[in-house]
Amino acid sequence: MPFSAVTIGNFDGVHVGHQAMLARLRAAAKAHALSPCVLTFEPHPRELFAPGQAPTRLTSLREKLEALATYGVERTHIARFTRAFASLPAEAFVERVLVGTLAARWVLVGGDFRFGARRAGDVALLRQLGAHHGFAVEVMPEVLHANARVASSAVRDALLAGDLKTAGVLLGRSYTISGRVVHGDKLGRKLGFATANIPLRHNRAPFTGIFAVRLHGAGFEGGGVRNGVASLGVRPTVKAAGAAPLLEVHVFDFDGELYGRHVRVEFLHKIRDEEKFPDLDTLKQKIAGDCEAARKILLEMGNG
Repeated sequence: MPFSAVTIGNFDGVHVGHQAMLARLRAAAKAHALSPCVLTFEPHPRELFAPGQAPTRLTSLREKLEALATYGVERTHIARFTRAFASLPAEAFVERVLVGTLAARWVLVGGDFRFGARRAGDVALLRQLGAHHGFAVEVMPEVLHANARVASSAVRDALLAGDLKTAGVLLGRSYTISGRVVHGDKLGRKLGFATANIPLRHNRAPFTGIFAVRLHGAGFEGGGVRNGVASLGVRPTVKAAGAAPLLEVHVFDFDGELYGRHVRVEFLHKIRDEEKFPDLDTLKQKIAGDCEAARKILLEMGNG
């Protein structure tokens, strides 16, 4: 097993703060001839201990792994976060995971890093244990935007507010959701607006509404990107309360089949909130207006 430079975290969203950590990880790994490695957890610890209060995920596990690879991580170790894992004393976590499993020789963490049962371990203890086991510890400075720390929670807040511009700044890219297109109830086709239906990996959406979007990776003729309008939410006009959220994308000027394809939806602008309409005719009229608005927005953004 190669010796590793390791950074630890949930890395939800892989935002610009995470990207700065990954850049520092790669630089240190190169300087010390180590393999850059990320240690992350599945599920999120709060999903285990307080599922009703756990933050909405910005990325699925697959999306997170793809993003980490994009930013130069050679190896991602996923620690299955169970109650047994959470009960490991701080010293055992270091000995079994960092040293025994990852062969760490250099470790990068944030200043508020805690580890071990009851979060008993801190940076000072990590440095003591590192000196004993033969790895160095570095603390990553905070990355700021508008005088505030860049964090996954700030991205969630921007998305909930419909502020895709700020979310994009914090992420260093547009916010996206990816998944496989599945068969739906074909209502959109009946209304004249066929949709690609993409179920969410989790039962909560990071935001809801109607959006101007671009669809990537579907293998369209003449290029892999198409413009469209998307609905993300529980479809209150046609579904009863408590329905699972669904991402539906109407792709402009396209009448082919996308079933079974893995696609990525890039959210560029929020048009409006989700609404419940009195009947399908009203819904159809509103969708037509959303399509017109999305085409205009995308054209103005240079994506016409």
